[in-house]
Amino acid sequence: MRVTERLSSTTVRKRQRRADGRGRTDEASGSSGPSCPGSLIVVSNRQPYRHEYEDDASAADANSASDDGSPPTGTDGGARSTADARSITVDEPTGGLTAGLDPVVKKTDGTWIAWGDGEADFDVTDERNCVAVPPDEEAYTLRRLDLSEEAVDSYYYGFSNRVLWPLCHGFPDLIEDRSNDFEWYRTVNERFAEAVADHATDDSVIWLQDYHLALAPRMIRESVPAGATVAQFWHIPWPSPSTFRHCPAGGPVLEGLLGNDLLGFHVERYADQFLDCVDRFLAGAAVDYAHRTVRYEGTTTRVVATPMGVDAESYDRGARSTDPDRLSDLFDEYGIQQGTMLGLGLDRLDYSKGIPERLAALERFFERNPDWRGDFTFLQKATPSRTEIETYEQYGELVRSEVTRINRRFETDEWQPIVYTEDVLPEEDLYALYRRADTMIVSPLIDGMNLVAQEYLAASVDGDGTLLLSNRTGAHDRFGSHALTIDPTDVDGFASQLEHALSMPPYERRRRMNTLRQRVFNGDIEAWMDTQFDWIRRVHGDRRTGDASAENSAGSGSDTDSDSDSKEPTPPA
Repeated sequence: MRVTERLSSTTVRKRQRRADGRGRTDEASGSSGPSCPGSLIVVSNRQPYRHEYEDDASAADANSASDDGSPPTGTDGGARSTADARSITVDEPTGGLTAGLDPVVKKTDGTWIAWGDGEADFDVTDERNCVAVPPDEEAYTLRRLDLSEEAVDSYYYGFSNRVLWPLCHGFPDLIEDRSNDFEWYRTVNERFAEAVADHATDDSVIWLQDYHLALAPRMIRESVPAGATVAQFWHIPWPSPSTFRHCPAGGPVLEGLLGNDLLGFHVERYADQFLDCVDRFLAGAAVDYAHRTVRYEGTTTRVVATPMGVDAESYDRGARSTDPDRLSDLFDEYGIQQGTMLGLGLDRLDYSKGIPERLAALERFFERNPDWRGDFTFLQKATPSRTEIETYEQYGELVRSEVTRINRRFETDEWQPIVYTEDVLPEEDLYALYRRADTMIVSPLIDGMNLVAQEYLAASVDGDGTLLLSNRTGAHDRFGSHALTIDPTDVDGFASQLEHALSMPPYERRRRMNTLRQRVFNGDIEAWMDTQFDWIRRVHGDRRTGDASAENSAGSGSDTDSDSDSKEPTPPA
């Protein structure tokens, strides 16, 4: 559900903060929850608040950002309206990383730097493109970057999602190295770095998010005070060296990331694969595997693995407050029989999510289990994403055609085996479906973590559902022993695990679910941020006392180091 506040452009302008980005210093936000060791500057592609004109709200709904930060389609980064009397809607964070970080930035009176992709975004900012957020609190500064359509096409839809996304998800054959994309990626990263330099002080903690900003850390390190700390979390997988060698700008990407004092991944294998890539491809880099550090051009980067969680309490609370009548209406709307066993899939239409493989397993399940026809329905909610990229458009067409084919094969007058929708569902409906689903299938071909699996577990308040989980997700490292493990490419094994899930005795379902829910709550998003800030606090303290490399100085002479002659050639720059 979109949380909004309606106000006029004139009202918003009165709520702007001073141009230096420093506002109130009271402690109104409270002191509970994760805390940052310095003045926090968050840097991300996606912004926590977006301003839209009310009369375009329906279009904003249709094109709203997906859970991975995909922007609204058709965005014109340079559009500015002069109609100050028009009512403005403010979209606020309702889940995921932005919702988790928002209260932390509030407490530090910090700054958030992001691409401004809302139609009214730059009609509410000051001359430095800053605006106070949230509108009713003015707790911190949101600094927006105004990107042209060409910049968005090349930086976001180009190098970020035609090169880094397929590379990191193990699809080198899908890399599209278009001319000018990398140069625009570099240019936009420079703009982010320049914005950071405008706000950074010697006490700043600069925390970058994800793969859109791989070059920015080194640029930032070279332009901010020496006492500032630069950290980044990489939310997607990191590839093996054999895959990374296909990166058309591998050298600059590695060098950029080694501008960080701290670089985080979800799980250890991604952290280790990053170190392997540095060791193999970057001449002059000294990798200490024992301490997971890299010395390069006089700086030390510590690499850590900290699995990310979700706001488990919110999903638990949302599921407990679901309206049974609304669930009944949903079933009627989608033609699902009230007494049926329900399977659920919730994914973006992305080739990494393994939806065709999931459909093949469902087809095999109904082939082998004719008695389940009419008694089990699988609801697949899919969200179109990055449709400007042809690969994504083709993938969506494949998924839709497979659903149609399988339904024609097995459906009856009263029942369809697969109910497929691309509708935008309010949070209340998702809570209800999570709680009602007898089994949730999370079957990506590869995924850095997968937060949907955790959302389902947190919302399974009745304790009687089952989770089928791909062994190729970061989430499997945390939950694999009590989820039902699947290899998404093994059709027969996948179908067998679905059979197991639907026939599992109630006591076993509850035993598994209780353990899984405990793990979700113990490793929620607050616990993840606490761990991140603990690591940041360590490197921040080292940097401010001037001994950032002291702890690992012995590593520079260890047998893990390599001279430049022993490195493999760096992927093309």
